[in-house]
This record gives sequence, structure tokens and C-alpha cells, in this order.
Amino acid sequence: MKSPLRKGSSRFIALACSNWGLRWRGFIDNKKGEWWLIAQLLLITAHAMPALPALPTLKKFGFNWAEPFMIIGFCFLLLGIVIISRAFLSLGVNLSPLPEPKDGASLVTLGSYKNCRHPLYQGLIISSTGVMFTLGSMLHLFLLICLCALLIGKARREEQQLQRKHPEYRNYLSRTPAIILGIP
Repeated sequence: MKSPLRKGSSRFIALACSNWGLRWRGFIDNKKGEWWLIAQLLLITAHAMPALPALPTLKKFGFNWAEPFMIIGFCFLLLGIVIISRAFLSLGVNLSPLPEPKDGASLVTLGSYKNCRHPLYQGLIISSTGVMFTLGSMLHLFLLICLCALLIGKARREEQQLQRKHPEYRNYLSRTPAIILGIP
């Protein structure tokens, strides 16, 4: 017998993931920003690559700096996952992987979105930073930089659409940082 929580959770996930507006033609014409999603998924997937080239350690001086950085990196990775999970739950049925808001979606400014306009992106950047520190890899530093640039571009497109669909977004935009506190 399945627990009610699991049944409710799977129903919530199915409902949250439905009506995202994904369509095969969109991957050709990019009407709703599908190319942003493809690039984002490719960069996230690339984080599974091994460390190339690995950063040197200082073992010959009696200090293995990789261990403290691995611990710090793992903590960043976990923090990013927590932030992403909270943002996912805050959005609920309004969640869309595309920079184009779903039709009929309401503007979410509470929960994870109270102090940050893009907590999902914030969590991805923090997680990517964690992977980079954990692996000590120049490749992963490059992936982090590319992911930051991509998410900033995707956020700008998303915000243009949100301003068009939700006139009250301009007020939220003026008082809430985008991804990092202190940076509009």
C-alpha cells in the first residue's frame, strides 16, 4: 500500500511539470526560449565530466589543500540543492524550465522568491561552485563561468516576459535582487 504522502507528492510533481509549453517545433524556432533550456541542460550535464586538468596540490609542503576544498565544495553543492528544492516548491504549478512564463501562471514573490528573483539559478550557481571546488578543476571553473553567463542571459529574457505578463513585476524587480544580494 502506498503512503498518502507519496501519492500526493507524485501528483504534485506531475502537476508542477505539466503544461510547461515544451514542443518539438520550439527546439527549432526557439519561440519560448527552448535554446536557453538546451544550453542550460548541456552545461549542467557537463559538470559530470572528470576534473581536467586537476589543480595541483601542495603535498610536498605537507598540506593537501584539496581536502578542505572538497569539504567546502560538497557543502556548497548541498546548499545549492536545498535552495533549488525550496525554489521548486515555492513555484509549485507555476514552474517552467523555459524563460517564457506559463500561460495563466501567477507571479510568485513569496517563499524562496521573497529575497531573490531567481533562486533556482542561484542554487544552480552555488551547486556549480561546489562541484568546481570539490573537483579542483579548471574545466569546471570554465563551466561555472559559462553557466553564470547563460543564466544571466536567460534571467533577462525571463524578466522581459514577466514584465509583459505581470505589470506588478516592475515593483518586485526594483526591490528584489536578481541572483546575488547587492547585485540588482
